[in-house]
Amino acid sequence: MGAERIDFCGVGGFSVGNAQNFSAMTGVTALVFDGANVCGVDISGGGPAARENYLFSPLSYQQSVTALLLSGGSAYGLSAADGAMRFLEERGMGYRVGNLVVPIVPQSCIFDLGIGSSRIRPDADMGYAACESALNADDEFHGPRSGSVGAGTGATVGKLFGMERAQKSGIGYCAFKCGAFKVGAVVAVNSLGDVYDWQSGKKIAGAMDEARRNFISTEDALCEAAGMSAPLPDGTNTTIGAVVMNGALSQQELCKVAAMTRGALARSINPVGTTADGDTMYAISTGTVRIDVNAAGVLACRAVSGAIIDAVKSSFLEDAEYLKAVNAAKEK
Repeated sequence: MGAERIDFCGVGGFSVGNAQNFSAMTGVTALVFDGANVCGVDISGGGPAARENYLFSPLSYQQSVTALLLSGGSAYGLSAADGAMRFLEERGMGYRVGNLVVPIVPQSCIFDLGIGSSRIRPDADMGYAACESALNADDEFHGPRSGSVGAGTGATVGKLFGMERAQKSGIGYCAFKCGAFKVGAVVAVNSLGDVYDWQSGKKIAGAMDEARRNFISTEDALCEAAGMSAPLPDGTNTTIGAVVMNGALSQQELCKVAAMTRGALARSINPVGTTADGDTMYAISTGTVRIDVNAAGVLACRAVSGAIIDAVKSSFLEDAEYLKAVNAAKEK
């Protein structure tokens, strides 16, 4: 039985919402969960900006995720979780402690301060608005919108030679069903490396030549620079995301699934996992379908690769528009 493509929210157990500032080129995507779930996490990059991630390691006490935030703003953007917690607390959503409720809100951020305005970052109000959007079906930015929206608003790829030779990216989604098992991925692609269609091997986004007419290979450029002292632009790149499934897996097994998605990152982004990247992937189970952990990981990888392609193909900007946003960041 082959895998059938489905809508991301068809996996079930959560809602998606977005909030963003298009002038500043930054935003937040929120996944708000309907009920109990299990979460694992894998951090493969060298410089992640993250919150509450240790809660989901195999050694920690198992907690349900109330909402997961993906955002821009680098470490500054972590304040968006304050607003998400306020929104969730107002609705009694979270971990019960006597008469109190404590929302569990992990968050990961991309570095998008090199485009738009570096002085405007996701804040508590934007985190609140993203969660509100997730539960408001009438909101314009409710649902899994791909491209330059939410956490993908300021995402870019192929930045070895600076923003002037990079390309616009964004946030993408992809999901599959195989029998009763469903798994979907959401990925905000903000990589140092180039992005490839993993099935054809063709480069579809990334570093360009000085005239911005043709692609160049970031891998080849790094190999040619071997032995040189110029460092990579550390901390300015991160691919973040999550796979959500209805399979009944433990926290330890979900950490394994999240780790397996490194394979999807490697076949879709090259190079990846450098010291200049802060790549982080979550794996969250909302259901009770029995599934082998390896089968779950393989299908999760397919969804992640599909989401990466969706992110870049839905985020194209004309060169003049893109360079205007880059120059705006330099002036502020």
